[in-house]
Amino acid sequence: MPSAESTQASAHEPDPVRPTEEDGVAAAGSELIGGPVGRHALLGTSWWTPVRVVALVAIGVFALGLVQKAPCYQGAWFFGASSQYTKACYSDIPHLYQGRGFADGLVPYFDKLPGDMPYLEYPVLTGLFMEVASWLTPHSGSIQHQEQWYWMVNAGMLMVCAAVIAVCVARTHARRPWDGLLVALAPAFALTATINWDLLAVALTAAAMLMWSRGRSLAFGVLLGLATAAKLYPVFLLGPLFLLCWRAGKWRDFGRALAGAVVAWLAVNLPVMAFATDGWWQFYKFSHDRGVDFGSFWLIWAQNSSDPPSTDFVNTTATLLVVLCALGIAVLALFAPRRPRFAQLAFLIVAAFIVTNKVYSPQYVLWLVPLAVLARPKWRDFLIWQACEVAYFLGIWMYLAYTTSGDAHKGLPTDGYHWAIAVHLLGTLYLCAVVVRDILVPERDVVRRAGGDDPSGGVLDGAEDVFVLGARTPSPRHVAHVGAPQVEWGGRSTAAPRDGSP
Repeated sequence: MPSAESTQASAHEPDPVRPTEEDGVAAAGSELIGGPVGRHALLGTSWWTPVRVVALVAIGVFALGLVQKAPCYQGAWFFGASSQYTKACYSDIPHLYQGRGFADGLVPYFDKLPGDMPYLEYPVLTGLFMEVASWLTPHSGSIQHQEQWYWMVNAGMLMVCAAVIAVCVARTHARRPWDGLLVALAPAFALTATINWDLLAVALTAAAMLMWSRGRSLAFGVLLGLATAAKLYPVFLLGPLFLLCWRAGKWRDFGRALAGAVVAWLAVNLPVMAFATDGWWQFYKFSHDRGVDFGSFWLIWAQNSSDPPSTDFVNTTATLLVVLCALGIAVLALFAPRRPRFAQLAFLIVAAFIVTNKVYSPQYVLWLVPLAVLARPKWRDFLIWQACEVAYFLGIWMYLAYTTSGDAHKGLPTDGYHWAIAVHLLGTLYLCAVVVRDILVPERDVVRRAGGDDPSGGVLDGAEDVFVLGARTPSPRHVAHVGAPQVEWGGRSTAAPRDGSP
């Protein structure tokens, strides 16, 4: 039996946030499964804890994504180029099994490939993931049979990554475990999870965010370094962290995070850099030399211009645009009336990179999903953005079907695809806009309205500012939790609303 002390302590702990009480869309959606959660489900005695439910839902929805790829698994990957697009089930995984030498037992980065691509064009940790999947794939039977096995093995490994992401998000905000359902139920997440190997980097990044929320800055750095060894985008999170630690004076924690990231990245990359330099460099060379490609506003410009921009011009200009966005985020971080939450700035910098980049593959949405949930766990805004991403997901495959179907012209013509790109860009910018609004008007931040300062901020949570360029505002102080939790914002007491209004 629990002790009197533990019972008394738990009585003073705030209840977990219930989305069906604070979010109108979540409440309406819950009617499909019997309505908002009831009193008996909140007692904490059931095996069905929020984290377990989130993990199981994530696995279930991931499995539905595998079913969506079934037409390709049954033959569309192998018989005809356009059918894998018209059925919207394309994946890089089976094609690269043979195309990058895994079928022939070639070692990534060390063995040269026979085709146009001299070496594997992926970061080292992703290459290791691909190689491990190859070891687990039966190298017998027809090449089609092997490719099917390779995709299935990768799908099983990626399913573990998906569950890790959902659980990490559910546990990052201690009072908001049900926000993990936004990740688990995200339609674009299920549709794009097995297109490529991005989930590995996303899982490591989500785990890093969890470690930071627990105050484990060194573990955060190590995981972020590993994530950057799998994909480039996680390194951008160090920029917002630097700004927030500067504002809060948490230099020691930032130093530990930076050191952990550098050491972890070097530990993975140095052996390949030293013994297979050309192979290691291929990812960075390919990223630099790659021309304007699918999904970017640069493609709209290039396909509607008689003098399309050169690759060098796009590289330089895209870099400048990212730098300008980073400067804008820095100004926002240092001038905001309250120190922004870490997840908010992390989402903004990754979104800035995605919007300005010269290519947007449909699986890049995976980078943003956990960051979006931590930055703005509002079902309405999240679903608006997801609808835009699903529209783009369908648009790119229909466009590729159009370009590969010859005179039949099945699919979406160029102008239609440009509209799909615009929808994706507008959806991402919309979510950026509401996150910026939350930073400028903290009372509208659904995370802070429920009580607390920065639940994912670790040592930043509730810390006083030591360097502010704008007007200094006191850190929020919890007041008595009677009914709805309240937080003081610069002298004004605001009760967390129950109706989910913005």
